[in-house]
Amino acid sequence: MSTWTAVLLASALAFALKLSGYVVPARWLDGDRTTRITSALPIALLAALVGVQTLTDTDGSIAVDSRLAAVAVAVMALVLRAPFIVVVVLAAAVAAGLRLLGLP
Repeated sequence: MSTWTAVLLASALAFALKLSGYVVPARWLDGDRTTRITSALPIALLAALVGVQTLTDTDGSIAVDSRLAAVAVAVMALVLRAPFIVVVVLAAAVAAGLRLLGLP
């Protein structure tokens, strides 16, 4: 399969998925369970993304390096209710400092 074929198939699939959102009856989306699931889904996806990006290497193997320490510092800062920009700067500083010391 060529790259263009894959791009066109993915575009068609994305369009069909968007179109199906308009075709689904409203009563299917009004339930309490559906509301709870759809409100929690972005949180779960973001947590999975952070976990994968923190704990995996470029070849897919598990890696414990400065990223894990940076995420731990960010979580601690969030628990202490630091502003978001402070959390980001602290995590970046920890990762940069550990890499400056020679840790991967």
